[in-house]
Amino acid sequence: MEDAELAGCERLAARGAEGLVLQRDDHRGQALLSDGLAFTAEDVRYLRSESGAAALAAVGELELTDATLVADVAAARARFGDRAAVLVETVLLRRRAAEKLGGLDTEIPVSNWLFTDEALQQATAAPVALHRAGRLAEARAEVHDVTCSIGTELAALRCAGVRAVGSDLDAVRLAMARHNLGESAVLCRADALAPVTRDAAVLADPARRLGGRRRFRLDDYRPALGALIDTYRNRDLVVKCSPGIDFDDLGRLGFGGEIEVTSYRGVVREACLWSPGLTQRGVRRRASVLDRGEQVTDADPDDCPVRPAGRWIIDPDGAVVRAGLVRHYGARHRLWQLDPDIAYLSGDELPAAVRGFEVLEQLAFDERRLRQALSALDCGTLEILVRGVRVDPDALRRRMRPRGTRPLSVVITRIGSKAAARAAAFVCRPSR
Repeated sequence: MEDAELAGCERLAARGAEGLVLQRDDHRGQALLSDGLAFTAEDVRYLRSESGAAALAAVGELELTDATLVADVAAARARFGDRAAVLVETVLLRRRAAEKLGGLDTEIPVSNWLFTDEALQQATAAPVALHRAGRLAEARAEVHDVTCSIGTELAALRCAGVRAVGSDLDAVRLAMARHNLGESAVLCRADALAPVTRDAAVLADPARRLGGRRRFRLDDYRPALGALIDTYRNRDLVVKCSPGIDFDDLGRLGFGGEIEVTSYRGVVREACLWSPGLTQRGVRRRASVLDRGEQVTDADPDDCPVRPAGRWIIDPDGAVVRAGLVRHYGARHRLWQLDPDIAYLSGDELPAAVRGFEVLEQLAFDERRLRQALSALDCGTLEILVRGVRVDPDALRRRMRPRGTRPLSVVITRIGSKAAARAAAFVCRPSR
């Protein structure tokens, strides 16, 4: 990215930083704890001031728990008047952010950042943002975050040593990003669909929430995903998307790069689109399991046979399943499938650091027989996993009425297809 381009972005920031004022609730004295308070540019100026910082420190001493909230808000209002709403909301958001964004501390610790509720909800968890920044660092890319919001991705890029500039249309969030990232950050107010840089890789995180509600259709993203792809078709592009995105829709939009599905702490966090210039040749799907530092791609071998259950049953990580890479994962760990269309895998050895289910008994799925088997095995705590069979695990657990002392798991799955299909139940001991 040329220095002249960065200077131009700084001039845009100077002209546009105060231009947008968000609509706020009529009852200013009450923090909108459900949908979040609508901050104004004046609120951000106050929170960044010495008096605002002192007030935040004072409010930060309050418990602000469910039991004390009413009294604490009343105390804050008595001391700080109309400022109480933004102070209480900011303290609560900082507390929520501590676990999600811990690890993104740069010049300003995350504990001193400014947020809006919606921005914090959409912000990428720190381990996921750092993973993406690491990939961009490996690609030696300079980056323009065209939807930088409060600066989460820019902080991760800075941690990875990536040179980056950020822009957003929301002047209030830009002002928060300025506070969160410090004066050295290069920020400007710009429309994501009106490029203000030329050569940098583009990073985008389209809004997928409105009034606290998720948007699932690609055309409902803001900016729309198709428009982003069209605008930057000749640029390196990275786009964060919902993990539930329809992969077939991406082909119809003309996207021909890599889809990476990322999980952290056992939860699928996002799908990320990588244009061809930023990924390995031949890779169209990738599953990244951050807890184990493992990545599986569709360029890996997928020789995964179908066999009866061995000693262990493995339910692959959600990122592997969502990315359609169960066979590739199974081949890597010398596992096999119970059924070619079901995601459960089996093997005689459990992969390192993977939770599995040791098979104690296998039977055709029948509630009466299953109840007898569980009773004979002294089942107490019962976990039920289901794929390919229409069973409500919670309702089935209640009907099993386990009263023993031994924690067990039941894996219920369909085996076979069409007329040969049958439901099987595996009573198992979980590895942990």
